[in-house]
Amino acid sequence: QRRLPARPVVSRTVETMVGPVHVERPYFYCPAGCGGVYPLDQALDLAPGRKQLDVQQAAAQMAIEMPYEEAQRLFSTLTGVELGSERLHTFVHQAAEGLSVLDVAPSREEIARHIEEMAAGRFRRPVLLLGIDGAYVPTRPESARLRQEGQRRCRARRASWHGQWREAKGFRLYLLDDERIVQLVSWHQIQDETQLGAALTQIKEAGLLPEEHVRLCVVCDGAAWIWKHIASLFPSARQVLDYYHCKEYLHKVAKVHYAAPERALEWVEATLTRLYLGKVGWVLGGLRRMQPASDEARKAIDNCWEYLHAHRDRTHYGKLRRGGYPIGSGGIESANKFICHVRLKRSGAWWYVTNSNEMLALRCAKYNGTFERVFERYRRRLRKT
Repeated sequence: QRRLPARPVVSRTVETMVGPVHVERPYFYCPAGCGGVYPLDQALDLAPGRKQLDVQQAAAQMAIEMPYEEAQRLFSTLTGVELGSERLHTFVHQAAEGLSVLDVAPSREEIARHIEEMAAGRFRRPVLLLGIDGAYVPTRPESARLRQEGQRRCRARRASWHGQWREAKGFRLYLLDDERIVQLVSWHQIQDETQLGAALTQIKEAGLLPEEHVRLCVVCDGAAWIWKHIASLFPSARQVLDYYHCKEYLHKVAKVHYAAPERALEWVEATLTRLYLGKVGWVLGGLRRMQPASDEARKAIDNCWEYLHAHRDRTHYGKLRRGGYPIGSGGIESANKFICHVRLKRSGAWWYVTNSNEMLALRCAKYNGTFERVFERYRRRLRKT
């Protein structure tokens, strides 16, 4: 509560997207323990360091689309701002630090607006799709970070560690009609099923899904852990077993049971027709009556019967199509491709789990339309510190 005398003016040069800016501002110091402060820096919202937030945001947008070194070269060429690839990596880490599913998800009002636009002029409520699946990501162990004896710098040496493919589990929520799909929320991380269930719980408890205004539909493969979370969180949702995973099981049975390809194709098409007509009981009975030609065929038939029996209430494909529901999980498969595969599955790329999750979080923010909000969160965090 006291006035502080201004110390001599201190100059500073910062780099922005409009070029370098030279700033001269007074310095104040509080001897009571508050420390030194530059009020003009706070008024101009200048970030620590030479590169300002507009530069950091633009650089991070390029880094989430392409490898760091390529992004660094292209950014320097297009903007004239020199930036090292390691510095670019730091910007991505700082912006993505501590991001959760609610940080990258659109607001309740934005989701409600999309639903209202989709429902305009329609008799039935729009279909809201939830897809859950996983995509494998090449990872390296945390021990690769350790500095080797005699090294001046800490760099991972490929010869001293072995990579591992780990599953990035994720979900996607999107609206669907006859002409298009509207993206709402995607969230992918290298995580276990409990963590993914916790993220879905956060989405529901935050009230982001107005279930009374949509027809919620879940389309997934036959993984038991997925349906366990769906039963506990969305018991009233329409549940659909992915049609194309079902076809894979039937084609495998036909391939090992029938010697003639024509017979195999005929059986698969007839069986899929029965499933489409809701005759799953006929299909299960037919599988039980089949006389397997080999042990391999017997195993395939048993696996197919168990798979269909466990999901018999999720295979009424004809009825689902007439109701406007999808029967395939293409929406989540494309999310796996554009969010995970395009950026993380590069030739020779091996990711630390922390770095991969930060990259996935920023890519989810991009496709959710919340990338600007993520950087505003980063800006607020800088102000507090």
